[in-house]
Amino acid sequence: MKRILLFLATNLAILLVVSVVFNIVIAATGIDARGSAGLLIFCALFGFGGAFVSLWISRWMAIRSTGARVIDQPRNQSEEWLLKMVQKQAQKAGIPMPQVAVYQSPSPNAFATGRSKNHSLVAVSTGLLQSMNADEVEAVLAHEVSHIANGDMVTLTLIQGVVNTFVMFFARIIASAIARGDNQRGSFAYYGLVMLLEVVFGILASVIVMWFSRQREFRADAGSADLAGKQKMIAALRRLQQGRESELDGTMLAFGIKGKRSTIGRLFMSHPPLEERIHALEQRR
Repeated sequence: MKRILLFLATNLAILLVVSVVFNIVIAATGIDARGSAGLLIFCALFGFGGAFVSLWISRWMAIRSTGARVIDQPRNQSEEWLLKMVQKQAQKAGIPMPQVAVYQSPSPNAFATGRSKNHSLVAVSTGLLQSMNADEVEAVLAHEVSHIANGDMVTLTLIQGVVNTFVMFFARIIASAIARGDNQRGSFAYYGLVMLLEVVFGILASVIVMWFSRQREFRADAGSADLAGKQKMIAALRRLQQGRESELDGTMLAFGIKGKRSTIGRLFMSHPPLEERIHALEQRR
């Protein structure tokens, strides 16, 4: 539950900040906020703009939010092995070498992020390194490298941009219909209603983003099976079933190896249940 609220809060915070700027531009330009082609275009510009700003700073945000340390010079054999393994997998996947980082957490987890394949990051927790054997860690790294190779960060950003566009657009259309009248359209009550509707629509629209996130997890699992071996990935997922719940939050969770079950239902889950992922791999030839 906590991770879902944090994930939604991150996206909604960006959307609301962009919305404030958008309202200022709307007021200055005099565009009809009750619905027009111009309004839709402006919503698209700001909606995609907010999503791409989030993508652009994603690697920096990941390092800051988890306290991850980028491995420039390995301090021990474990870090040296991590660098060599990621380099090997990146070459096999046909992508540039990502940054590799380690962050302190007892929870076994990992994530990949970055604005492009040329500016990506793979980070693993100390809990994962301590709880898994070399084959299992190799499979987890391959899962994250597959996220990068598949362009999942950009894909989900584009989806979020579309979602943001329609959230902003319909919030203003409905707010205008409720406010009714030019004298009400520019009032604080109107803008307050717009912000409220954006929060509500943003939460509902996250169902779409979560669905795409779950599909990308299956694809990253398949990529790991190709890079490291199917049985290694199955073993890693089974190990995760025995571990503690994920501590990743915010946008990082969407690219983590492990997501915990949601108590509010499957629609808001960013990851498929581990048993479903294992079953999908077992059925794969």
